[in-house]
Amino acid sequence: MLDTLGRPMRDLRISVTDRCNMRCRYCMPREVFGAGHRFLPRDELLSFEEIARVAAVLAGHGVRKIRLTGGEPLLRRGLENLVAMLASIDGIEDLSLTTNGLLLARRAQALADAGLNRVTVSLDALDPATLHRIADAPVAPERILDGIEAATDAGLGPVKVNMVVRRGVNDGELIVMANRFRHSPQVLRFIEYMDVGSTNGWRREHVVPAAEILARISARWPLEALPPTTPGEVATRYRYADGAGEIGVIHAVTAPFCHGCTRARLSADGRLYTCLFATDGHDLRELLRAGAEDPEIAAALAGVWAGRSDRYSAERSAARPAASPRNARRADPPARPRVEMSYIGG
Repeated sequence: MLDTLGRPMRDLRISVTDRCNMRCRYCMPREVFGAGHRFLPRDELLSFEEIARVAAVLAGHGVRKIRLTGGEPLLRRGLENLVAMLASIDGIEDLSLTTNGLLLARRAQALADAGLNRVTVSLDALDPATLHRIADAPVAPERILDGIEAATDAGLGPVKVNMVVRRGVNDGELIVMANRFRHSPQVLRFIEYMDVGSTNGWRREHVVPAAEILARISARWPLEALPPTTPGEVATRYRYADGAGEIGVIHAVTAPFCHGCTRARLSADGRLYTCLFATDGHDLRELLRAGAEDPEIAAALAGVWAGRSDRYSAERSAARPAASPRNARRADPPARPRVEMSYIGG
């Protein structure tokens, strides 16, 4: 299946829940996702069997990689059963999970035994006060680090560690984080702060460009560029010249990679989204629960993808001048409401 720009669908990101045990400011700000927020009731979530069915249909049309996301996916009870179901689908070559790591230490081995290949863990700071400020929850970084080590020991690696960098919030932790994961089997990746959803208060002045991140790290430890490992890889890879491992940067704001995007996203309630910055999805749950056969589902999916023209990040970059002292404080509010990252995963 190819979209209007000739991009195939190769990657499927599946959100298994819209719930999370953190309230990170860039994803689920507490003033929006507080005590009164209505999360999806259980009967509105796709069952594991429904998720696996969609995945199997898409595997027959070129999907090779699946990533489980949330919310926080480890809050979904019995997730290992879904992992086993997805791992058994013909054509799926890579099955991974993105998590905040809080529940990972006690689940890593079971996930690996069920067929999970890799894990990515979000960790935005090592300083407890900074992490608490970002997560808006009393999170101990040691607990997340324990999860990372457990995943490594279970063979779910190389474990990737994602740090969303926000100026004035945690950019002072760049060197600290880099130093922690040098000489380790994990790969640290720095992510430019993105304008996902409509509630995180994104402003250009908060973005630390990938070029600046690299300059600050290479001033301490020289870096050398590495080639991508797979087509469409979103992270640009670098290795330490002294052999201490590698890092990655994801520059979705300053150097968008829309032209190579092969990702579709399935929400926990069965809507298919063709872009992280989408305004609406396409309802598959209704088809599934109305008794549609696989060919009908495949035709619906092919129709959605064939009409895809999403390239939001590239259009944003083309429409806005680069950050400078003159325009740094200009807000970039979304032109229309966009789906929240906690609903469809990162």
